[in-house]
Amino acid sequence: MRVGVLAVQGAVREHLSILSQLGIDGRRVKKVGELSGLSGLILPGGESTTISLLSRGHLLTKVGELVSKGFPVFGTCAGMILLAGEIEGQEDAYVQAIDITVARNASGRQVDSFETMLCVKGVADDFPAVFIRAPYITRIGNGVTVLAKHERAAVMARQGNVLVASFHPELTSDMRIHRYFVEMVKEHEEKEGIL
Repeated sequence: MRVGVLAVQGAVREHLSILSQLGIDGRRVKKVGELSGLSGLILPGGESTTISLLSRGHLLTKVGELVSKGFPVFGTCAGMILLAGEIEGQEDAYVQAIDITVARNASGRQVDSFETMLCVKGVADDFPAVFIRAPYITRIGNGVTVLAKHERAAVMARQGNVLVASFHPELTSDMRIHRYFVEMVKEHEEKEGIL
């Protein structure tokens, strides 16, 4: 199994480190051609506008095409914004891979960053979540399952092959959410007859 991490900007090294600890071959992805041969892809935290500009659109367009065919993706923080169907206050969204609306920086500014324990459905009752200028989910579409909430705001969700989180699981030593995503990837490979 080979899982890519969009390596344009953000917490790339941290995601790759967790994948390595889980025994997964993690690869940096900066160009469309580097998506070939991957089993799944992580879109890390960072700055969503910067990531979209640096990827020059072509890479995100290809990600969208893959997602529509069942390719598993996981977006954290800015990655969630990139995958969302709608972004509050913005006319166009990016990949539009999951039927949610997100509000940028809903948890506050950089100085308002915080850590808290979350109950994540199917993963953990005590996941240590790091929120840094985090977006929150403000609308949940049909077929979307909310996996975690913080103060009544949805902060983690899944729709089929797409997993998103407002927070940064890669900035902790807890690998349970990454393990959950790896299981999603395995399920997809089994369905496709790859494993």
